[in-house]
Amino acid sequence: MYLIQDSKDLLFIVLAFCILWLTIFLAWFIYYLAMIMRQAYKAVKETREKINKVDEILKSLKDKIEHSASYLALIGEGVKKLVEVIKERSESKKDKKKGKK
Repeated sequence: MYLIQDSKDLLFIVLAFCILWLTIFLAWFIYYLAMIMRQAYKAVKETREKINKVDEILKSLKDKIEHSASYLALIGEGVKKLVEVIKERSESKKDKKKGKK
């Protein structure tokens, strides 16, 4: 009743250990592969979030520029009127000075 009676039994024992080690290695490999995939997923998710934030910032900046561009003509008209008023005042002051002399 020995465990190993001939070389065939020894071969089966060696094959059993090889299969055991192969199974352990495959389980370890699959675990690390899953961890790598998880980290890649997190990196892609963070990158998407950052790209979305940049996109939102660019959209809000574009909207602000568009709104300010619509007011630009109005501001230009206001500045034009202001220059005209200042010009009229300076001319009236000159006329008053000429009239006093």
